[in-house]
Amino acid sequence: MEPFKTQTLLAAFLDRPNVDTDLIIPKQFLIRIERTGFGQFLFNDLRYLENGQPNPDFLLNAPRFQGAGLLVSRENFGCGSSREHAVWALKDYGFKVVIAPSFGDIFRNNSLKEGLLLIERDQETVSDLIARIAATPGYQVTVDLGQQTLAGADCWVSQFAIDPFVKERLLAGGDEISLILESEAKIAAYEKAHNRPWEAVLPVSS
Repeated sequence: MEPFKTQTLLAAFLDRPNVDTDLIIPKQFLIRIERTGFGQFLFNDLRYLENGQPNPDFLLNAPRFQGAGLLVSRENFGCGSSREHAVWALKDYGFKVVIAPSFGDIFRNNSLKEGLLLIERDQETVSDLIARIAATPGYQVTVDLGQQTLAGADCWVSQFAIDPFVKERLLAGGDEISLILESEAKIAAYEKAHNRPWEAVLPVSS
């Protein structure tokens, strides 16, 4: 997992609440064994018509949103099933940050594992940001995780809170394995200091 650095990202929005993981990546695409390539199926039921052609009414299909790296949505984003594929699809499509008033708990945990930054902001702030994105083609937001700030090109600025552990993990780019390896010396010392009956040498019977 790469460390999260300050980034200026093209912003897009999905102005609807309760975007569940089945909407993010429909179940028929879960048969793939790879962890890549899911971006083409992101929001499949919204992006495409029944004949397979792009839906012209879906905002993310608009030319102005191509290459977007930041997505703004409404409350309870990522609710529903526990499928990790939802995060894989968002990442593979190119999103690095999702801003919403709240997120599904399992989706939040899966996002941390994959390095997708989730930022919670209140409804008023989200509405304001969506309005700015809608009114300004090419609207970009600079995300500074270290300073915990969001900044738009129109001088819009917003501070956000984040769990210190999540912030540290994302800034360092550490996954679960690297986290364990950081504590390797402590684990070894603990094992050495504690008896392990299963390793005891039994006396040989005469």
